[in-house]
Amino acid sequence: MVDAIVVGAGQAGLATAHHLQRRGLPFLMLEAGARPVGSWLRHYDSLKLFSPARYAALPGLPFPGDPDHYPARDEVTAYLEAYARQHRVPLVTGADVTQVLPTGAAFRVLTGDGRTFSTRTLVAATGTYRTPRVPELPGHASFQGRTLHSLEYRQPDPFRGERVVVVGAGNSAVQIAVELARMARVTLAARTPVPFVPQRPLGRDVHDWITWLQVDQLPLGQFGRLPSPRSVFDPGTYRAAFREGRLDQRPMFARFTARGVVWSTGREEAVDSVVFATGYRTGLEYLFGTGALDVRGEPVQRLGRSLTVPGLYYAGLSGQRAFASATLRGAGPDAELVVRYLAGHLQRQSSGPPGGPLAPLRAAWKARRR
Repeated sequence: MVDAIVVGAGQAGLATAHHLQRRGLPFLMLEAGARPVGSWLRHYDSLKLFSPARYAALPGLPFPGDPDHYPARDEVTAYLEAYARQHRVPLVTGADVTQVLPTGAAFRVLTGDGRTFSTRTLVAATGTYRTPRVPELPGHASFQGRTLHSLEYRQPDPFRGERVVVVGAGNSAVQIAVELARMARVTLAARTPVPFVPQRPLGRDVHDWITWLQVDQLPLGQFGRLPSPRSVFDPGTYRAAFREGRLDQRPMFARFTARGVVWSTGREEAVDSVVFATGYRTGLEYLFGTGALDVRGEPVQRLGRSLTVPGLYYAGLSGQRAFASATLRGAGPDAELVVRYLAGHLQRQSSGPPGGPLAPLRAAWKARRR
């Protein structure tokens, strides 16, 4: 029995670990994969952050390199692994959590390989990039070409010479479409035009301006979960690619055919592949049956604290606390607030002599850490 179990060893889970350690709370971190990198390795090879390295650091460890550079995917995974090592996070890998069972004032946590863990509180830190969202479109089942979600996309080489449609209007959709356009005929299809924003207005990254104005850290999540920002940050190459005709943008197609798609104009066109960069849904299936989720499978929470299951918390949800939630720069503040709630819950649970009945366990934990 530990004070807390953190499910998921991505940026949200690791930031949560940092704040649990600062309070001396014994905990375990359970990670389905073999490395403490969250979902980063599942994303495409050329992925780069849309914000400079100075905003990619978790609490307690600066991000290496030039603060103005835009880290690549593999730089982020190396940083997260270094973070887990430096903080000596008590990590259990290969522990894919399949079910959480509330048991009075505690939880039993079951993994796919048959292990069971017990904890007084639980932080669901599996984030927002776990389960792909693909829209249901007429004729999809009859389409003989290739369809995939951006989570399955790795690099453009397999699409060389093809006719490709990328569906989506976010940063990933645009980045993938522009990359594919180097070796394929590409159309970006979206229900709304892409909302481009200059990456470096007046010579400074847009996140510098956002930070100075404190826009994306305002705790507006107290009024409900916030929508995901829809702006696409353009370093100067994305809009240029469209202007120069290397790819085009069209309204979303109406339906699939066996060999392609039918555009909103009624024109049918043969297509080899369709890449859906259409985001994700919250993948919290392991909480089914706890009463923590609504009918859509979304958590009933405010600022990361469950409103229906005492002792259950969330980290890494999009729009959980602020617009920066679910990003590297938002992970630390979100985790700090969640751990504050969690510590208060444990304190209310405890009784007896000063320090409560958990004091000996915490003292032993601190001694082991030293």
